Amino acid sequence: MELLRPLNDAVFAAKSVAYTGTAGVTGTWPAGPQGVLVWCTTDAYICVGEAATATTSDTPIPAGTPVPFFVPQGTGGPWVVSAVQVASGGTLYAKPINIR
Repeated sequence: MELLRPLNDAVFAAKSVAYTGTAGVTGTWPAGPQGVLVWCTTDAYICVGEAATATTSDTPIPAGTPVPFFVPQGTGGPWVVSAVQVASGGTLYAKPINIR
């Protein structure tokens, strides 16, 4: 069984952002983490990556359910998590993790 290991360094602190029909985008984290644990207060579509902005074509997750996402490595630049509502606005929470 894979274990999720939260990164406790202040550089990889948890972040939150509000979203509505307009996507909310967290502040950036530097490259390095293998994944990010994401949960939202309402059903939302999620996008993870460099300069990511969620749309209704992205991955939907149910409210109140933590879901791990891999962080695409891209160019090795800073990355973000973004959410947009399915039916009502809410708050996205995200915490970088590694998997072992």
